[in-house]
Amino acid sequence: MLENLINLVKEHAGDAIINNNAIPNEHNEAAINQTAGSITNTLSGLLKEGKMDQVTSLFSSGGDASHPVASAISANTVTDLMKKFGIDNAAATNIVSTMLPSVLKSFANKTNDPNDNSFDLNDITKFLGNNAGGGIMDTLKGFFK
Repeated sequence: MLENLINLVKEHAGDAIINNNAIPNEHNEAAINQTAGSITNTLSGLLKEGKMDQVTSLFSSGGDASHPVASAISANTVTDLMKKFGIDNAAATNIVSTMLPSVLKSFANKTNDPNDNSFDLNDITKFLGNNAGGGIMDTLKGFFK
């Protein structure tokens, strides 16, 4: 799942990371990995806090950038990029606001598409450390029918 998410971030990294002077070219891959890690860490944290409904709501919203979970992912990604690469808040915010909405939209669309197996709800929840199964998976599946 993480590899697929990293590839998804790469698809949308163009001007935000690759063609951005705030991130030197030798750090492009690390910035892409950090962004994917920030997404997964935020989602995992919400699941561990028992906020599955918020996570599933993000996916059912189509990855809406104004969704509270998207806002949390955005804030965490900005902070992580600032810490990891020593860039200022404006540069990190520009990177995230340029790229994250399209990443989340694609992530949600791929998760919701029965013909696309690159992101499966079961794999996502297992990866995020919440593989309680049964009722949780039934609840998740109900959001995406």
